[in-house]
Order: sequence, then C-alpha cells, then structure tokens
Amino acid sequence: MPREEVINDMRILVVEDDSDMADFISDGLTASGHVVMTELDAAAGLRRAQRENCDVLVIDRMLPDMDGADLVSQMRGLGMAEPILLLTSLGAIEDRVKGLGSGADDYLVKPFAMAELGARVEALGRRGKAGLSDTSSCGSLKIDRVRREVWREGRRIVLQPREYELLEQLMRQPDQVVSRAMLLEQVWHFHFDPQTNIVETHMSRLRQKLNADFASDPIQTVRGVGYRLRSDV
Repeated sequence: MPREEVINDMRILVVEDDSDMADFISDGLTASGHVVMTELDAAAGLRRAQRENCDVLVIDRMLPDMDGADLVSQMRGLGMAEPILLLTSLGAIEDRVKGLGSGADDYLVKPFAMAELGARVEALGRRGKAGLSDTSSCGSLKIDRVRREVWREGRRIVLQPREYELLEQLMRQPDQVVSRAMLLEQVWHFHFDPQTNIVETHMSRLRQKLNADFASDPIQTVRGVGYRLRSDV
C-alpha cells in the first residue's frame, strides 16, 4: 500500500511533560502532515484521549502525576484500543518489559531521531487502519477488525486488547502453528525473550473467555512450539 495513502493525516496525541520535547515532537509530526495535540500530564492526557478520536497516542514514561506505563494500563482497562507508543529514558530490558506489558504497542528510548519516531508512529497508524473493513472467520469464531469484536457461534465475547491481538494473530494463520516467539514479536513487539510467562498468561485468559459455556477449545497448544487455531472447532 502506498505510504502516502494512509499515514499523512493522522490525529496524534502526545502526552509529554517536557514542553521543549513536546514541541519538538509536535513540530516534526506536524511537518509530516499530521494533526498533533499535546498534553503535559497524565490526567489531562487521559481526558483528551477520551474526548478526541486519535489514531495514535505517544506517551512519555516519566510523567509528573503518573508513570506513563500505568496510564497506558488505565487506558486499556477503559477499553481504549488506540495504538500507543511509549517514550522513555529507561532503556533496561525490565523497563521495556513493563512498558510493553502495560499494553503499549511500541517503545522508543530517548534520545531518538525524529525520523525514527515518525516512522514508528506511522507504522502504528498503518497497522491500526489496515483492517478497517475486514472481518475473518475460523470455525466457530468470527472477528470484526473494525470494531475489534469477537463472536463464537453468534455469541459476543468481550476481550482485553492483548487477548484480542493474540486471537487476531492466530486467525491470520488458521490451522498453522504460531510460535511463542512470533506472538512475542507480533503482539508485544519483543525481539527478545523477556523470560516471563506473559504469552501463557494472556493465552490462558483468552481461552477461558472463548471456551466459557462451550465444550471444545479452538486453540491447540503445540508443546514446546506454540499454538494453533483449529478451523474444525
């Protein structure tokens, strides 16, 4: 898909307490054709995000009134599904794990080049817009990528954002084994093994919700490898 067709008119909210940094980001993204809004703390950022229809959120980790990762968790808990990039000066693996584990879609360590931030924001925007008119079915399951909704045999199943993303990844490759490493990269954007059970924990929650009141499990565990979504269930 041509880059210009989907990424030059996004509405982006930047939550950053450093006004110079906020202006730097805003100027750079505005120059690329986007509409940029800025807020200086978590409370104002949350209110703005709830009020505006944003395509991407850029949130700093070190906000004065709340850890940015906690803000992301709060947003996800409220059902907000917008792509989120966390900015931070905390670059240790455990910091990245916490940031991405909060529900953020990407994580960028300061200092950064404006070109890299712009590319990552636009990639998130493309990902968010890619499936706007798409639905998929596999066996008894159906997902609507526009509404990020899931049904099983016509019954609506409410999932948290990461649970939905796990299922969506499996539905892209029905009846094929999707490895744990692939899920870590595609859902959490980890290019390393964080040495946690984050995949297993979210997969367990996903299964509990999908299988409530059903006798069969459409997700098959392939021991030592990953998971397969069965089309015959």
